[in-house]
Amino acid sequence: MIDALYVGATGMAAQQGGLEAVANNLANMNTPAYKRSQAVFEDLVYRESARQTPAQGETAGAAYVGLGTRLSAVEKVFSQGDLRPSESEFDVALNGEGFVAVSNPDGSQLYSRLGSLRVGEDGLLQLRSGQPLEPAITLPRDARGLRVAEDGQVSVLTEDGKTLDVGRIELAMFNNPAGLKPVGEGLYQATEQSGTAQIGPAGEEGRGKLAHKYLEGSNVKMADELVSMMLAQRAFEANSRIIQAADEMQSIVNNLRRG
Repeated sequence: MIDALYVGATGMAAQQGGLEAVANNLANMNTPAYKRSQAVFEDLVYRESARQTPAQGETAGAAYVGLGTRLSAVEKVFSQGDLRPSESEFDVALNGEGFVAVSNPDGSQLYSRLGSLRVGEDGLLQLRSGQPLEPAITLPRDARGLRVAEDGQVSVLTEDGKTLDVGRIELAMFNNPAGLKPVGEGLYQATEQSGTAQIGPAGEEGRGKLAHKYLEGSNVKMADELVSMMLAQRAFEANSRIIQAADEMQSIVNNLRRG
């Protein structure tokens, strides 16, 4: 049995998974606060294919052959995206590290890099997708203007022109942000790999600051993704050639005739 047939197949499968990550990055290049995905590969087990008989005075040697590769993980890269000015007072970007905790309808807690906010029917400040911020921030019915300071302090203007502080947006930090599980709509779920959330004020202990009337762009770089796409394509092609070469070698062996 020629292992190269199966080794090449594992390489093709792994590169296909890597290409899918690149495709998703390019598709979300203009999605606010999107974080690019990075494919992580690892080699499979090794087997001892042959052991040479040592000559006198030499040590025994062995040949270990790898059995291919696999896509072990697709991790998020939480580098900062570019900040883009916005005309909406409900647009808030995060400049630096951290996440904002939000409440999911099922009672669980999710985390976001902010973006476009809105006011719900109950007056709660929430994401566009409907999840209210935690801790909850309630805006009065007569609120006219929304202001968000760098430290997360949220204030509004009332009908009589007075400024009213209504709450503070706090940020969550994780020991391993790459371990967060993406669940869609720019939301992430804590896992054992990410560790528990460490909540605190913006701008303290390494947490980022808030930028009012800004949106964070994605951290996808088109040139980098196109290079990754070409590398995945070439690697896929090379592995397919390995399968073709191994098949031709096996065919030659099968066609041998005794003289």
